[in-house]
Amino acid sequence: MLQQYQEWFTQFEAEIKEGFFTFLKFPSISTDEAYRKETRECADWVGSVLKEMGFSVSTWETSGHPVVYGSLLSEVEGAPTLLFYQHYDVQPDIPLDEWKSPPFEPEEREGAIYARGAVDNKGQCFYVLTALRAFLENNKAPPVNLKVVIEGEEEVGSLGLEALLAVKKDELQADYVFVSDFDMLDVDQPAVTIGCRGVATLNLTLRNSRADLHSGSFGGVVTNPATLLVQALSKCFDEQGQIIIPGFHDGITPLNEEEREALYWELDVRNHTTPFGVKAFMKETSKELLESNWLLPTLEINGMESGYTGEGEKTIIPACAMVKLSCRIAAGQDPSHVIDSLLAFLLGQLPEGIIVTPEKGHQAKGYRSSPNSTIVNMVTKAYEEVFEAPCRKILCGATVPIVPKLAAASGGELAMMGVGLAKDGMHSPNESFDWKRFRQGFLATAILLEQVIGES
Repeated sequence: MLQQYQEWFTQFEAEIKEGFFTFLKFPSISTDEAYRKETRECADWVGSVLKEMGFSVSTWETSGHPVVYGSLLSEVEGAPTLLFYQHYDVQPDIPLDEWKSPPFEPEEREGAIYARGAVDNKGQCFYVLTALRAFLENNKAPPVNLKVVIEGEEEVGSLGLEALLAVKKDELQADYVFVSDFDMLDVDQPAVTIGCRGVATLNLTLRNSRADLHSGSFGGVVTNPATLLVQALSKCFDEQGQIIIPGFHDGITPLNEEEREALYWELDVRNHTTPFGVKAFMKETSKELLESNWLLPTLEINGMESGYTGEGEKTIIPACAMVKLSCRIAAGQDPSHVIDSLLAFLLGQLPEGIIVTPEKGHQAKGYRSSPNSTIVNMVTKAYEEVFEAPCRKILCGATVPIVPKLAAASGGELAMMGVGLAKDGMHSPNESFDWKRFRQGFLATAILLEQVIGES
């Protein structure tokens, strides 16, 4: 079957690339209301692609951007049901001056497609759609139920889809759920992801006056909220950079022996930072770095703002200071408990009288599946056939917020897969996706579909 799909892709390659470029041209930035119209147009286009393949398509309206749902059900009683999850929204394109080509005008350079969303997630979404098309053209009325959910708010926490999970539970029922939004180990080294961390965010603003004050007239008299904020944040960590907030590590589910032995520990995550010029690391060895990234919670300062940062000088005591914080949550942890522990600790470092305004953001739990589930074994087999290399089992330090909730709502086994690489620069300027890996992702998905009907 592999050769058959290779030949199919070659036959339609120009058409596939044209469709991919069309997808990439939509500035579907979910976090920016200025792009609401374009994001809706992107959703409509995705729906039209599914309709052309014969899917029954519905647009699920949400409080934010719509969810596109497609289904193509078999008349064979007892046919297995597959659910594919993707997202069509993308991150903001700023800073624009760091892009070598316009972010929504896709450009191919040395075998890679450069555009916002090239890998996250439009590239991986579109090769799945392409594989479904090829599978349906090669199998008339296959004995399998196919369902596709493509949402428009993954980059802002999937709140719209999350609110629909209970209402749309019947439509989401599946035996197997595939989430193609992840990385592999390296070029031609495939991997299936069996777990990812959760996330919780917190914005905190400190204010000590109605307006900025003269630093000469009030210096040594008035407490500087920026200084307070820096001091409070520094107390969250020890001298080695380890988080020392009481309660922050509560609830972590450790790996059991089977899970630990199944994981691939030879990965040196430092190599993934090479394209970005990273010089300093949190741990000494690659094994320690993997443990930290895969299994432990983190606290990151995403941004800080206070006072005057323009050209020249302005000698003031700022009226307020603000910080944006995010925590990656380990499997088993309650994100609400983690963020409450963080907030309580920071408040405990501040003097009376300071006006504190906390703003809790989106939260999602981590997820971990069995390394020996049926779906993981199927994905492993498909990758090994396409790449002709062992498919490793790994964890992921990032978060796809909807994953644990979608697994629960669908009632099916879930696998996290993908052919992205750190060098693709998701969320960064000059995001890209290698066309060779697009083709490999297509082939692996097509072979996976064939496996399912072959075993049903």
